[in-house]
Amino acid sequence: MKSLTNTDFIHALIAEGEHQQQDFKFEISDARKIAKTLSAFSNTDGGRLLIGVKDNGKIAGVRSDEEIYMIEAAAQMYCQPQVNYETQIVKVEGRTVLIVQIDESDVKPVYAKDENGKHLAYLRVKDENILATPVHLRVWQQEGSLKDDWMQYTEKEQLLLDLLQNDSFISLNRYCRKAGISRRAAEHLLAKFIRYDIVEPTFENHKFYFKLK
Repeated sequence: MKSLTNTDFIHALIAEGEHQQQDFKFEISDARKIAKTLSAFSNTDGGRLLIGVKDNGKIAGVRSDEEIYMIEAAAQMYCQPQVNYETQIVKVEGRTVLIVQIDESDVKPVYAKDENGKHLAYLRVKDENILATPVHLRVWQQEGSLKDDWMQYTEKEQLLLDLLQNDSFISLNRYCRKAGISRRAAEHLLAKFIRYDIVEPTFENHKFYFKLK
């Protein structure tokens, strides 16, 4: 059996393309921007960065020391809490590719600091980094709560189920209007339904909606 070379290994990864757990970066010029990707991977299923690879899959190579410094700055200075990661330097066709592996975080959300100093949480959806909704933040907040949280079944819960059964999916704003409740109450109830595996968020047409699972 032929053993895999570094070239085989990298080309096999590149052949997968960019997806929910893999992203290509030609280079890192801004630690804040890469912090968004670290946040998204950490808040979803984890993922892998191939630095020194163009969007079209062509290997361009990087100066690994500079890129490692930028990753370190992104993970430690621009992510809250700090992101744990592992790096691997691979030589391919005379060029250097830096592989950065990020695990899914046990503590969510992981925020990324933007250029205005604001902390925002991201999710990885297919090959995009998408800003987490207030409902996602509620889910993480509820999961982090130490007290038991029982589901109370009232008219509010029944109305949400009725709306979801009549429509294939519903937006947060539509739910607020139909139910006549505040955004805060709607976010709280949707988050509970997600945690109890009754409802799931879905990303369609650049927007999050909610549907029965």
